[in-house]
Amino acid sequence: MKSEFILALNQICADRNLSQEVVLEAIKSALVRAYQRDTGAPAGQNVQVKIDLRTGGVRIYAERLVVAEVTDPKTEISLEDARKIKPDAEVGERIMVEDTPANFGRIAAQTARQVILQRIREAEREAQYNHFREQEGELVYGTVQSVSPHQVTLRLGRTEAIMPRKEQVPGERYNLHDRIRAYVLEVRKTPRGPEIIVSRSHKKMLRRLLELEVPEIANGTVEIKAIAREAGSRSKVAVAARQPGVDPVGACVGMRGIRIQSIVKELGGEKVDIIEWSPDPVTFIAKALSPAKVLSVMLEEDPVEGRTANVVVPDDQLSLAIGRAGQNARLAAKLTGWRIDIQSVTEAVEWAIQKINEDPELLNSLGPTAERLPTVVAALRHHKEEGLPYNLEEMAAMREVIEAVRRHYISMRDAERARLAAQEAARRAALEEARAAREAEIQAAKARIPPAAYDIPITEIGLSQRVLGHLQRGGIENVGQLMEHLAEGDEGLLKLDGIGPKALSEVHNALDQLDLPPAEPKEEVTPAEAAPVTEAPVAEEKEPVAEAAPLAEPPAPPAEEVPTEAIAPPVEEAPAEAPPSTPEEAVEEKPEEEEEALEEIWEEVLEEEEEEEEEVIEILQQKKKRPKRPKRQLVYDEELGRVVAIRRHRRGELDEDWLLEEDWEDLA
Repeated sequence: MKSEFILALNQICADRNLSQEVVLEAIKSALVRAYQRDTGAPAGQNVQVKIDLRTGGVRIYAERLVVAEVTDPKTEISLEDARKIKPDAEVGERIMVEDTPANFGRIAAQTARQVILQRIREAEREAQYNHFREQEGELVYGTVQSVSPHQVTLRLGRTEAIMPRKEQVPGERYNLHDRIRAYVLEVRKTPRGPEIIVSRSHKKMLRRLLELEVPEIANGTVEIKAIAREAGSRSKVAVAARQPGVDPVGACVGMRGIRIQSIVKELGGEKVDIIEWSPDPVTFIAKALSPAKVLSVMLEEDPVEGRTANVVVPDDQLSLAIGRAGQNARLAAKLTGWRIDIQSVTEAVEWAIQKINEDPELLNSLGPTAERLPTVVAALRHHKEEGLPYNLEEMAAMREVIEAVRRHYISMRDAERARLAAQEAARRAALEEARAAREAEIQAAKARIPPAAYDIPITEIGLSQRVLGHLQRGGIENVGQLMEHLAEGDEGLLKLDGIGPKALSEVHNALDQLDLPPAEPKEEVTPAEAAPVTEAPVAEEKEPVAEAAPLAEPPAPPAEEVPTEAIAPPVEEAPAEAPPSTPEEAVEEKPEEEEEALEEIWEEVLEEEEEEEEEVIEILQQKKKRPKRPKRQLVYDEELGRVVAIRRHRRGELDEDWLLEEDWEDLA
């Protein structure tokens, strides 16, 4: 390649607005592909390109494997040739070997042209995206390239931007090759390059125009507090001065309105109202409704309806305050953040007099303002009958009456709201107290559960399998856990899946049949109180001891068939002596008469069971299965001229035995 390469490289970088490193990387990648295609080198081979920036010379280096005998010259090199390049090369080592083809400059120019252009195009798109990403939120100039019903396409240098229909100013016409200013709203990255969305209807465009036209806003002397805009029609801007002695409205309007006129011209004749911002909502709302004059502003803050400003204006200012199609009031509400209700002074006075007539106590609460009522009533009558306008004194009296009545109702509403809040707080406190008391009752009930209940599985208390399954799925494994749920009441079990009134009744019946020792009290007890507590578990310990001895000799019958009444008498006849220290001593001291009585009882039970089993066997032996009659089908035999019966087997095969009608009657 000739030295003109550097000149061409610099020209590409200047035209595409790209860095030299990006373009060189794209060229090297294209030359590698051209070398692989020209020489047939494998795709996985390591190939490097070196470009001399002073002369423009290109050299290709390919990786080769050092071998003793070369079989593939494209990927291998002999040891002798390798040591000419690297004296200490060994077999199995990989080295970089220069392999620049002859006339590679011409071949590369033809082969790598599309690759270079593609890489440069991708780099250019990335640079454009980064450039406009930084300009997001700024104003740009563009030339109208195409106009369609859905969008307008603008040409921004070497890229394009689109302005959707919703971002266009209503009523504004765009012609081809018109140069317009737009606000960069959003920049998106797409496979086809950056997609730039611009707008002329966004309120931030007005903010940027003010920053460009008003130096006081640019340097921070004047601050823009809020903007309300209806593009193409009217906008309101609230400004405030950060330094004393600066008129924010005058700074924005400029001498003879020259600053604001340039902004209006840029926006296509859109009216812009500059309003001085005030920290007092009443003053700010009154100024936001300009050019209308406001007589009174009363604020109401409701947690449900939000913030509302009740505005009263003179009768001749009502239409001006509302604006065409409510535009002035709507923009004022957006600017201030308050819901604005506008009334004329006549409507407001009539409402106040009506409330006074409906509520006699309201007149007493007005105080000195009640003395102005005759003046207000007379002025209202003259205005309706003769059409006379209100003078300043009458307007002031009306304002006092309206504000006093509205203030009274606001105070009544606040008092009612406070009363309801107090009731709600009391209700919540009562609920919390009841919940705490209920929790204490539940904890006390759980404390009364005997510790022995936790050692008894629920499978041993006689519950049905259905109820057991539901309880176990609910995490209940023993009687103690079951009683913990019942400590919360019946709803403690009813809240489990599958547990209803029937299952609850079954659980209660099973627990009633248990004889559990009472729980040990947590408080210290006196010796007199401790005596009856110690006797109960001792008496219960004798029952299992009395059962243990006789059960060892005869074969144990099923537990459910052993009558508990038969075991109870010997236990009751046991002498009430001091309990032994261990179960072994109790077994040794048991009288022989008690053991003989228990043995006789077991023998009787076993004899009864044997008799019942013999009866069941006899009944089963007497029942014999009746043989099934073979199925037969009645058919008409033409040879015999009568109906005959055919025996049909299970698979539908006919038997050779034929029965005449008389034989069939005999069988029947």
